[in-house]
Amino acid sequence: MTVQRLHVSKRFSEVAVSGNLVHLAGQLATDFDLDITGQTQQTLDLIDQFLADAGTDKSNILSVTIYLKDIERDYAPFNAVWDAWVANIEALPRTCVEAKLYDPKVLVELTVVAVKSA
Repeated sequence: MTVQRLHVSKRFSEVAVSGNLVHLAGQLATDFDLDITGQTQQTLDLIDQFLADAGTDKSNILSVTIYLKDIERDYAPFNAVWDAWVANIEALPRTCVEAKLYDPKVLVELTVVAVKSA
């Protein structure tokens, strides 16, 4: 089985597609000066874009891993944005953990595994 890589840079690709499986690298906002609400929305918008580029959408997500810089402070505001994003689809499997992220200004990062649309 071959692997198709999308949005490739020197160090990594944002998307890997193999058969019907779609893997997104850790996604994060482009503007680290935003608060958790803004960073979450930007990140989810990127996920929507990359899933579309791979021929699928959020309704076909198999799992999401959520990394929050400060889970105590950011869990509720993150979930407010998340809940709006998934309002029209079945609940998605997810894991949410607190993590030290690569830049102190990064508040949230998400990795996604999905399947291609039928």
